[in-house]
Amino acid sequence: MKQVTVFLLGLFAVTCVAFAGTEYSGKEMKQTAAVQQNECWYGDREFNVGVWGAYAFAGTENQRTGIEDADDLGIYGSYDRFLSADHAWGGGIDAKYFFMKYFGVGIEGFALDGRTLHGRFDHGSDAVTEEFYSVDHHVVGGVLGTVTVRFPIGCSRFAPYVFGGGGAVFGGHNDRPVGHDLIDPLLADRFENDTDARAAGQVGGGLEVRITRHIGVTTDFSWNFVDGPKNNFGMVRSGLNFAF
Repeated sequence: MKQVTVFLLGLFAVTCVAFAGTEYSGKEMKQTAAVQQNECWYGDREFNVGVWGAYAFAGTENQRTGIEDADDLGIYGSYDRFLSADHAWGGGIDAKYFFMKYFGVGIEGFALDGRTLHGRFDHGSDAVTEEFYSVDHHVVGGVLGTVTVRFPIGCSRFAPYVFGGGGAVFGGHNDRPVGHDLIDPLLADRFENDTDARAAGQVGGGLEVRITRHIGVTTDFSWNFVDGPKNNFGMVRSGLNFAF
């Protein structure tokens, strides 16, 4: 009888320890799962708002001839016809909705401080006393719809992404020779500095690094295709992304 009693007490003790171990393991698993969930920095559905600074550069190398050659010989060289003689600084904002972790649609807008040269001749209908290039400052803006595909690396903070879109850019200055001089028909009558709005497309890629679950740092590069010759430009952007 004593042996049976001792056996039952021993079995009871072992069972209690086993259940206690199971309960501890369950709590530990829940804690681990919670930690893993917190470390997944990108949600399956997110609304993102980004603000960024931008540096843009003309896709056409600035090889404009001197004003004497342009005025006297009608040789104008090669130069950007929309954004800038060289480069432009600016910034923008975008909003995207990720309906899956990997795919999002959105809209972006930007403004750039363009700078071009405007040829003035000492002949023609817009003649000045002495020919010269005037510096022309102007704001180039754009609004584009976008599609973004991102690739979060596991549950890490890092997510490379690619994007593309289309829309319009406006405010560019298309400095171009116009007409024929009345005295010398081989020369242009004047340079006309049009303010243009044109269709545009965009492709690019970059990287986002989440500082917190709702704040990330983004850096990317895009190439912008603008309707017409010698208008395309590249743009590097860096800023903050806010995820909700």
